[in-house]
Amino acid sequence: MNYEKQIMGKSVAQLQVDYPIIKRLAELEETTWINSGRLPSEKAVAQCPLTMADVQDASDRLDRFADYFKVAFPETQATDGILESPLQQIPHMQACLNTEFDCEIPGKVWIKLDSHLPISGSIKARGGIYEVLYVAEKIALERGLLKAGDSYEVFHSQKFRDVFSQYSIAVGSTGNLGLSIGIMSAKLGFNVTVHMSADARQWKKDMLRSKGVTVVEYESDYSIAVAQGRQQAANDPFCHFVDDENSKTLFMGYSVAALRLKEQFKTSGLTVDARHPLFVYLPCGVGGGPGGVAFGIKQIFGDNVHCFFAEPTHSCCMLLGMATGLNSAISVQDIGVDNRTVADGLAVGRASGFVGGVMAPFISGCYSIEDWRMYRMLAQLADTEGLKLEPSALAGMYGPVLMTTDSQFAAYPASAGISRETMEQAIHLVWATGGSMVPPEEMQHYYETGKNS
Repeated sequence: MNYEKQIMGKSVAQLQVDYPIIKRLAELEETTWINSGRLPSEKAVAQCPLTMADVQDASDRLDRFADYFKVAFPETQATDGILESPLQQIPHMQACLNTEFDCEIPGKVWIKLDSHLPISGSIKARGGIYEVLYVAEKIALERGLLKAGDSYEVFHSQKFRDVFSQYSIAVGSTGNLGLSIGIMSAKLGFNVTVHMSADARQWKKDMLRSKGVTVVEYESDYSIAVAQGRQQAANDPFCHFVDDENSKTLFMGYSVAALRLKEQFKTSGLTVDARHPLFVYLPCGVGGGPGGVAFGIKQIFGDNVHCFFAEPTHSCCMLLGMATGLNSAISVQDIGVDNRTVADGLAVGRASGFVGGVMAPFISGCYSIEDWRMYRMLAQLADTEGLKLEPSALAGMYGPVLMTTDSQFAAYPASAGISRETMEQAIHLVWATGGSMVPPEEMQHYYETGKNS
């Protein structure tokens, strides 16, 4: 670590004095942080440049493409062309966590299975696919291919594919965003290039290539892959770069999850109000996916929902950025952390400044988790509930435990005006971000590693 390196006018050594949490992060300790800057929802919403109208606009656009999905991806016919994932309670896993950590998690633990979203099997199917659709609709309108009342089934025609073949899409990714962008863009007919970091799994690269996607591999981390994707687009006026670090469009695509979740809660007989608080635990990489989802959920449920970001100890960029207030101005490498983790979708060294800024008044806190613990909970979830996820998707599973075992997190409900009695009615929602498309042999390796952890 270069202690003399200057970040926003201060040396790393001085930052460690100003923010003692940096020392714990640098030593790779599992760390929790509660956001003292969180505002009442009414105030946070009032000062935010994004609104509920933006969420609704994104939702309407996805609804317009339902007819297209039904013909382009027949697996979506059962949901009438809506891309959505299951919601289920996991009582056996909750009992396992209680035994494992000698605790009693108050309320009920549920899981949101974005790991089983259609088409690309991860949370990235929300924002990634949405941004490609946004671009496709914009081009179709500009080229006069759409008229009022047209069914969007027309996007699955050779005429549209011929037009889209004149355009390119580029993205930098650790894996799952690349899958969603690549699969969706290729299906529509775009020329698509996915710049993959060293953390990306080989099967993801192979799957993309099988779909006709150009995959460029790098020996360096996520930030270089993104930089190369951005450079490709800068040199080509017909190339759209999906900017995972700064894209409002991606962010709004993710936010639509909140509207869908609200309806799923109704169907499941779940109430979210002052007497039934909701706690959501979201695995976090650069921040776009969990940030967009959390933003939407806060718009819907206000002060009755409490969102937390979960990151690997080796890639805790959002925790670092938000706890110091430096956001994207500081990276984990700046404090001597290597950004190497089995949680490939979370292997990001520098958080999105855009997301950190938007979410500063909304987010309740962050925590970091060791790789071996994600592996262990992966195996436990498979054994108790029959659910198979990739390691990064288990980062959120530690959240309900911390609400009883960690001093900072355990004190949070009282600070938010939630009594012990009310916590007994809490809903803990673990956001599972990926896993259903992992090849069986790789999943077996994950499982066996977890059993031995």
